[in-house]
Amino acid sequence: MSSSPAVEIHDLVKRYGPATAVDGLTLTITAGAITSVLGPNGAGKTTAVECCEGLRIPDAGTVRVLGLDPRRDGGRLRPRIGVMLQEGAGLYPGARPVELIAHLAQLHAHPLDPDVLADRLDLHETGRTPIRRLSGGQRQRVALAAALVGRPELVFLDEPTAGVDPHMRRSIWALLEELRADGVTIVLTTHLIDEAERLSDQVAIVDDGRLVAAGSPTELTAGQDSTVQFTGPPRMDLTGLRTALPSDARVEETAPGRYRVTATVDPQLLATITSWCATYDVMPDGLTVGRGSLEDVFIDVTGRKPVTS
Repeated sequence: MSSSPAVEIHDLVKRYGPATAVDGLTLTITAGAITSVLGPNGAGKTTAVECCEGLRIPDAGTVRVLGLDPRRDGGRLRPRIGVMLQEGAGLYPGARPVELIAHLAQLHAHPLDPDVLADRLDLHETGRTPIRRLSGGQRQRVALAAALVGRPELVFLDEPTAGVDPHMRRSIWALLEELRADGVTIVLTTHLIDEAERLSDQVAIVDDGRLVAAGSPTELTAGQDSTVQFTGPPRMDLTGLRTALPSDARVEETAPGRYRVTATVDPQLLATITSWCATYDVMPDGLTVGRGSLEDVFIDVTGRKPVTS
């Protein structure tokens, strides 16, 4: 990875009339890594990325992409980046997908092989259908291919797997991981928490136009409580278990006969749970220990539940 950041955002502000979409956002994106920008709807993440792409003019603050100003230095920056907008925006509606990707490849000095890219994204199945007649998932794949075919140093992808089936979703993940291995910097805007957790070297969580958490998935989840889950008879009286456990532990029946303890998990806590079960002649079937998740972090810092699939 390069020692210089791929993207530097400092005190970025963007307003639309009386509404402030981005409110003093500061964020650094590492070169050669996959960075996911997460946030609830309306959090300002797409607007912030559009400022990086040169599509929006900031009202205040600075943005540098590959060391360049996206507006002032757009002519030098555009050949080095790829951009995928939401819902395939910006594509020529009358163009045929494979022909469009082949045409775009000719505009670049060292493109990816357009036929190979079309195969990877199953674009040959679209035949001679114009883009305006494609499904949402098909347009997403065309937009992704258009962003990648020029072999960019840095690519901005807005919801790249929205509307695609699970098999294609995994294929796109594999393609992005290969690009990262080749040194491409990927900035991924997504609502999907499992996508961010699977792919990301770094995660930035944005809410109300501000950065509220940032770090690797491991760093962000390090302070999260873990869970112990088990099954038993439904509607057990959990009073004794709550009394025996540390005061900050949470004990709940999440579904009939399914129990979850959320706490700092250590051998003593596990022994307390199994001892309590033994006292009531209960076999804690399927007892499992799980670590805190990126979803837990998201809920903690935004107060809202993210999309998980």
